[in-house]
Order: sequence, then structure tokens, then C-alpha cells
Amino acid sequence: MSAALETIGLHRRFGALIVANDINFRLEAGARHALIGPNGAGKTTFINLITGRLAPSAGRILLGGEDITGLAQSVRVRRGLGRTFQINTLFRGLSALENVSLAVGEREGIGGRMLRAPGSYRAVHEQAYALLERLRIADVALTPVKELPYGKQRLVEIAVGLGLRPTVLLLDEPAAGVPSTESIIILEVIEQLPADIAVLIIEHDMELVFRFARRITVLVQGSVLLEGALAEILADARVREVYLGERQHG
Repeated sequence: MSAALETIGLHRRFGALIVANDINFRLEAGARHALIGPNGAGKTTFINLITGRLAPSAGRILLGGEDITGLAQSVRVRRGLGRTFQINTLFRGLSALENVSLAVGEREGIGGRMLRAPGSYRAVHEQAYALLERLRIADVALTPVKELPYGKQRLVEIAVGLGLRPTVLLLDEPAAGVPSTESIIILEVIEQLPADIAVLIIEHDMELVFRFARRITVLVQGSVLLEGALAEILADARVREVYLGERQHG
């Protein structure tokens, strides 16, 4: 059975610097998987390769068993690959509802037209509002993103990702910069994501990782050090040495 997402021999170098070293990775359908590693391990680089922001020097990327290595970012999104960023990329002048509506409209192939006639796509807005309700932020639907607390901005970004109806959702440090009171809400929302979406969370907060992930991949210097269930990761002396003893951003 095809994995939701798979990389085979994924490699990237900048001159003599290797930032992704023959990474073989498999994300099963419906997975709850975490990618961890120390500062500079190459976690975000790996995600940039998967999403097409960076082109690999070698290797392949498969989404649902189909090779997407040469496809543009936008095409990967339409094929079901969603992503959030360490620093959110929302339209700050637009409301939460408008941001999510644009994502839904993009999925439906009408995103560009919505900018010219935003009030005429009721079905799209209803879908977007339903997503905001699911993430418990419908009360700020009409509030410009720039006026929202940062934790709620992160939730809007997750709603945008869900609006694209992904089969794979990559969450790049979803709780970064968020106060602990709000990060709890973000974690609860992540835990309640639809079971048919494979979720890969890239995170340095180990409490969040241990609560969320069923499998964990440890990345060190662009290479996979270890992959396994939580108990295996905690029992490995190499992991404790290179990562679990430090609390740095990756």
C-alpha cells in the first residue's frame, strides 16, 4: 500500500555543504508523526524539499505513490500537500474568514476571481466559517488577522491549511512564539484533526511531541539518526545526547 508521503534518497547540497543526506522517509496514511532534531539539523530544509520550495540535488518525493519531485509548489498543494510555516504567511490585512475563504477558493479553482468579487461566493465562505468553528475561532471570523493574538493567528493558518483539503499536512513549529496558555489550545486542535489526514509536525517542544506523535524521526546534520515509537526514541542514548538534553529551536 502506498504511503501518504515518501522520500527516497532525498539529497540536497549547496556546494560542499550537504543539508539533506539521502533521506528515506515514509509517512503512512492518517499518521501522527513528529520530526525532531537539534538546531541546524535540517528539519525545515527537509520540509522545503518536500513542498517544492527547494529542488533536491538527487532523490524522489512521492505523494500517495505518485512522483511529485518535479512539480511546482502550487501543483503539490492541489495534489493534497498542505503546510504551515514557522512564521505565519497570512494576509494580515484580511479577516480570518477571508484568509480561509481564499484557501477554499484556491482548492475550488476560483481563488483569483474571489479577490474581485469576494461577496459572491457564499458556499466558499460557509466552508471557511465551518473550519473556523472546528478550530474554535469562529468568534474572530471577521477580525483582521493583524489584530489577532499570535496564537489565534496560528490557528487561522491551520484552518487555511485544512481549507485546501490536504491528504498530508506539514506543521512547522505550530506553537512557536505562542504563550503557553494558547499553545495548549493549538495542541488540542492538532489532536482533533481529521483522522484521514496524515500529519507531520516539526517541533522542538518535546512535551508537545510526546503528547502528539505516535512515531518520531530524529534528524541530525541532514541525516536520519533514528525513527521509531516514543519508547524507542526515549531509550536511545544517541538521541538523549544530541537532542533531548537541549531545548533549542530547530
